[in-house]
Amino acid sequence: MKIFRRLKAWFKKVFKAITPGKTAVCGAATGLLVIAVLLWLVYAILFYHKTNDAWLLLFGLVMILLIVLSAYIVRWLIKQLYEIPSPYKLALLISLPLLILVSFDWKIAVFIVVIASFCGAAVWTLKKTTWKCLSWPKRVMAVLGLLIGFGGLIAFGIVYGKIGFDEAPVINAARTTGKSVANLDVVSPAQQGNFPVKTLSYGSGKDLHRPEYGAEATLKTETVNGVAFIDNWKGVHGWFRERYWGFDDKELPLNAKVWYPDAEGKFPLVLIVHGNHMMQDYSEGGYAYLGELLASKGMIVVSVDQNFINGSWSNLFGSLEKENDARGWLLLEHLKVWHEWNDSGGHMFYQKIDTNNIALMGHSRGGEAVAHAALFNTLPYYPDDASVKLNYNYHIKSVVAIAPVDGQYEPSKRRTALENINYFVIHGSHDADVKSYMGSQQFERIKFTDSSYYFKSGLYVFGANHGQFNTNWGNNDIGNPFSGLLNLKPLMPLEKQLEVAKVYIGAFLDITLKNNSTYLPLFVDARTGQDWLPETIYLNQFEDINLQPIANFDEDFNLATTTVKGGTITANNLSVWREQEIQLKWQQKGSRALYAGWHYDIEDTDTVAIAVPDTLLAKYSIRLPEQLQDSTAVLVFSMAESNESSNPKASGKWVNNSEDHIESNNTNNTNHQSNKDGSKDTSEETKPKSSDEETAKTPIDFTIQLTDANGEVVTFPLSRFSALQRTMEVTLFKVGSLLNEKESELVFQTFYYPLDILRQLNDNFNQFQIKEITIIFDKSREGVVIIDQLGFTTNLFHLQNKQ
Repeated sequence: MKIFRRLKAWFKKVFKAITPGKTAVCGAATGLLVIAVLLWLVYAILFYHKTNDAWLLLFGLVMILLIVLSAYIVRWLIKQLYEIPSPYKLALLISLPLLILVSFDWKIAVFIVVIASFCGAAVWTLKKTTWKCLSWPKRVMAVLGLLIGFGGLIAFGIVYGKIGFDEAPVINAARTTGKSVANLDVVSPAQQGNFPVKTLSYGSGKDLHRPEYGAEATLKTETVNGVAFIDNWKGVHGWFRERYWGFDDKELPLNAKVWYPDAEGKFPLVLIVHGNHMMQDYSEGGYAYLGELLASKGMIVVSVDQNFINGSWSNLFGSLEKENDARGWLLLEHLKVWHEWNDSGGHMFYQKIDTNNIALMGHSRGGEAVAHAALFNTLPYYPDDASVKLNYNYHIKSVVAIAPVDGQYEPSKRRTALENINYFVIHGSHDADVKSYMGSQQFERIKFTDSSYYFKSGLYVFGANHGQFNTNWGNNDIGNPFSGLLNLKPLMPLEKQLEVAKVYIGAFLDITLKNNSTYLPLFVDARTGQDWLPETIYLNQFEDINLQPIANFDEDFNLATTTVKGGTITANNLSVWREQEIQLKWQQKGSRALYAGWHYDIEDTDTVAIAVPDTLLAKYSIRLPEQLQDSTAVLVFSMAESNESSNPKASGKWVNNSEDHIESNNTNNTNHQSNKDGSKDTSEETKPKSSDEETAKTPIDFTIQLTDANGEVVTFPLSRFSALQRTMEVTLFKVGSLLNEKESELVFQTFYYPLDILRQLNDNFNQFQIKEITIIFDKSREGVVIIDQLGFTTNLFHLQNKQ
């Protein structure tokens, strides 16, 4: 011990000897300042000589003054922080990280710091110092501390204990048409089938925590080496993962729960995989509701266990990186096992599998993984390492993505693109985990190139969340045990969300695996299943192999051209007209679209068609080359509302200080009709309403006009199919409700107009020679819409009859 004390004293003495004194510190500071200022002045003078602009010299001096002022302010702030009493400073440094970790929100953490500090200060003061010994100012502060601190704690407890808060009202545009849509005259796809269902589990037989995959597994499987597909299985988290599960990435098990029909015959095979979740809270059993339904309808359903590559507390020390390719590859390894069983004489599944009809389903990260699996299935080699052979080539016909992510893994640094496969994605508006509709990005990257029938479809469900598609996950989307932070009141009940999934997934697999095309209209219009579905807002997206695009807005940068050769586009009186990449909440969608806006300065009570002369109505027209549509053709397009200003030139650079507006001679002849001279812009962007005044926005409507080669016209409102659903704003967390912080996503919906029905509006109209499509914005006072994939397709009812 004496040696250590001597060493400490020696180091202290040496350090003191070499520590700069006050004179040296002053000299260092002076030298640093002189050199830095001189270099800056030389920099400014050289620019002055190069440009002969004296303003650069003034700019250099002003910058020095601003930096000096900022330095003094920063030094003062540091001094104030330094003067915080040492015990409280230490408490802040410990408490803030912990509070942010448990609340996921710095605003909540700061609130708790304030109320806890007030509580502690008041209680400690009264406990350590009697009331009589306190001065009046300190008595007042003690009382205020008690009121603020305990009042804040009580208020926090009340808010936390509430299920949540109501959101602003939203009008369901599909219910405003005044038109009755008949439900499909068939059995609900969510109705239990006639097959008795049995269950089993298979696995490695060595699972340390799951008997159903260990000694109690009905069927045993070999482990697989996943080193090529999993990165960063190392360090503390790798050590803990291996200790917990009893294996590493070289011995990944093939574990799953199975639901299958207890009957003779061959049955389609459906694999489903969960996403990321706490690995100790097992996920694959949460899809039993789908397994039981689909097996009763004659399908073998396999819910795959991939909990061993999910996250845990050890992720604080690192995590697996971009492992979604591993999730997809593991599905193919499961398919390999099933094909071996199907070909093995004497096996319980010998010749039981219809290997020509296979579907993959995934939730969250699993929703991305199934797309990777479908891609890997077609490739000879792993895209990131050709030494890893794939060559699976199974007959995967369909992919279902439930609230998927997108781009967590990118093969060859590109997003996964698929061809000639059926795709369905479902997402909820109140998803507090995957807050952006990321499956719509994969939707864009699916192409149809051969002659077989394929379709892709999306469904956005108002009130659905992330976790309730899995009964084990439930309504807690954030994985935080403090689930009271979430605003759960707007959520649809678990049973209803499960019913939506059963209806749509059941219908999708009936169509794609069992050729039951009667359910196809459900994917264009949810109202055709209104008797089966809970009442809420549904936004359908649909595209099939029969689409003949007229304008998808991806062909070039010329606003006047169409996708089909020979077409031309003109516009009049639009306040917004451009084509650009579609921006979702988190990322770009992967497609360009038309942005068209209009704005009329008229009273809300005025009718546009009456108040605005025809010459000033906003119009968008597409002139077509010769078009020959068959008798089953349908005019179709996708559309969404944009939240941007419908009158962008009423502010910013377009407004002159001395005049109300700058005259603009744009090629689209932008004009704004006013109800009286000098009227001001009354758009919602410039006239915000308080929360008490907030009312639901009326859905957008406008007129569509088709003109044939002889000049005959049919005119009909957008709302003949449906008005356009307004952007749906949601508050996912209670703190968002209290601070009026709303979120929204850009979601398209498909609009669908059969030409043979439109012809009934004008018997002389020739639906085989349509020359022009015109959109006339004559029903809503203002708005900006985003239009994509405008073209013609085959009537789904014709497809039903044909098949």
